[in-house]
Amino acid sequence: MFDKGALEAINYYVSVFKNSKIVSTLPGPDGKAMGAEFELDGVRFGAYDGGPDFKFEQGLSLMVNAETQDEIDRLYETLSEGGEKLPCGWLKDKFGVSWQITPPILLELIADKDREKADRVFQVMLKMQKIDIQALKDAAGQ
Repeated sequence: MFDKGALEAINYYVSVFKNSKIVSTLPGPDGKAMGAEFELDGVRFGAYDGGPDFKFEQGLSLMVNAETQDEIDRLYETLSEGGEKLPCGWLKDKFGVSWQITPPILLELIADKDREKADRVFQVMLKMQKIDIQALKDAAGQ
């Protein structure tokens, strides 16, 4: 739920993610759209204007798997524009929504059975803002 501007945010998100679309809109009391169901890369969401009682908190974020460094760079830079860049691949967009731009290799490396290697990767990740795949691999000795 957005205070206001859900449709603006939805249109923005649909423009950022491949294979995305607005599925349907919900008209408000004035007949103008006050929200919509939409898909981002095939995952369905709903967002609506709900008034000032609804606030976004960083305790809930949308995690995006980004396979390549180019994809991480594009998504992190695009979504953080007008918002806030945060540590460890997190960001807050211009609408106040929190995101994590995460390569699957990060999760694989920090879950490695070799706990010393996993800890090295984790410590390197903690010093990052935007995730750097090569730096993770270097920390893992790959």
